[in-house]
Amino acid sequence: MIILPAIDLYDKKAVRLYKGDYRQMTVYDDHPLNTAHIFENAGARWIHMVDLEGAKEGTTPNMSVVAEVAGKTSLQVEIGGGIRSMETIDRYLDAGVARVILGTAAVTKPEFVDEAVDRFGKHIAVGADAKDGCIATHGWLNRSDQTLSGFCRAMQEKGVSTIICTDISKDGAMQGTNRELYEQLANELSLDIIASGGVSSLDDVEALVAMGLSGAIIGKAYYTGAIDLAEAIRKAAL
Repeated sequence: MIILPAIDLYDKKAVRLYKGDYRQMTVYDDHPLNTAHIFENAGARWIHMVDLEGAKEGTTPNMSVVAEVAGKTSLQVEIGGGIRSMETIDRYLDAGVARVILGTAAVTKPEFVDEAVDRFGKHIAVGADAKDGCIATHGWLNRSDQTLSGFCRAMQEKGVSTIICTDISKDGAMQGTNRELYEQLANELSLDIIASGGVSSLDDVEALVAMGLSGAIIGKAYYTGAIDLAEAIRKAAL
């Protein structure tokens, strides 16, 4: 299993939200490239980045930071937040990003997923962000009427190879990840599943490895020191 340490971006800074609440934001690094280098030195091969402003507005105000991390580290970058056009996908991939995550657009414009997967293949992932069992959109501010399971199955049928699933109620709460949810998805789906939200201990990491998940995103647990990143990477590789 791959560990993907996370950097959420707002105003070109590395921040974290509590349960997706923009009013509860903590700034961890004014220069996200510094944090990316720390991840790299700990042995990370991938980094998960989210443009929080882009997620709300459908724009790319932090693209320069993402491009800097892609160009100045050896990390493979996946980026989500505000990616709602083929032009934006092109710009990110041209900037050296390895994988682009479709979120809101995958819900509101399902034909966009078809086009993106057809053109870019495994460079496309889909974010399945769950709030009370349904998919949330627009930076987690809105809730759709699509269930998590139904949405993930639909994406699998479209040929999406990677789903990044977040239980919003667990995100940043440091209360453990939703193991039952990920075990259910692992049993239902044949695509690669990356767990996000609430991965807050090495026990969580070991449990997700045992389920056969493709990856796990570690955010707040790293920033607060609850998880030693190098040790998490070692355990995930066992």
